[in-house]
Amino acid sequence: MTAPPTARYVEHVMGMPISLALRGRHTGDATARAAWAATMAALREADRVFSTYREDSAVSRLRRGELGLEDCPAEVAEVLALGETAERDSAGAFSVWLPGPDGRPLLDPSGVVKGWATERAAEHLRALPGTDFCLSAGGDMTCATADPAGRPWRIGVEDPADPRRVLAVLPVYSGAVATSGTAHRGAHLVDARTGRAPDGVASVTVVAGSLTRADIDATAAYAHGAEAAHWLATRPGRSGLVVWADGTTTVVEPVLP
Repeated sequence: MTAPPTARYVEHVMGMPISLALRGRHTGDATARAAWAATMAALREADRVFSTYREDSAVSRLRRGELGLEDCPAEVAEVLALGETAERDSAGAFSVWLPGPDGRPLLDPSGVVKGWATERAAEHLRALPGTDFCLSAGGDMTCATADPAGRPWRIGVEDPADPRRVLAVLPVYSGAVATSGTAHRGAHLVDARTGRAPDGVASVTVVAGSLTRADIDATAAYAHGAEAAHWLATRPGRSGLVVWADGTTTVVEPVLP
């Protein structure tokens, strides 16, 4: 039986490529194009509110003290609440408050925003009847299949030492996959408790029900450094793959909620 064709879309926003694969009833028609346009509009709005690189964003103005939290869009409080929960769950390794240039804590919700915004934007794709989708934001993906007995999406996990090499392929029907590491962006991840880059870990890939949770937990696990696999194993419903600095790997099986 011939597999149905897959339509692909690509644009850039939030400083990264956003790509979409669609298969099923709506792929290249007007309904699919409208859902893609709405998805991108939602991501552009998230960038307008949360970007730490835009001087006029709500988060930048909040950092400078020009706005109070009550003056920001309601989504800002939602994201900061997710950050507070993640900080508590990770014993402080993850935080939306990171050491600034002068050593004082500086608000940076980026570790929450990408997964949260992408999962939220994907609601426009979930509304497409009879259609499977896989939405990728800089390589982190949220996927859905209309038929639970249909074909899964096959998500590759790259080798952080050689991004051309695939270490594993994960079949995902409906759920999300996120990877945190330094292969593409350099040493930008730190343990919020120390302000220093963690030792011993090269990348952490997490599979979860939503990209919000997968992205946060991948970053939090990475921040735990040598304890990455141990901490991830305590997270209900998560599974993952930890790649250590020496090239060895640890598979983390899901823990029932």
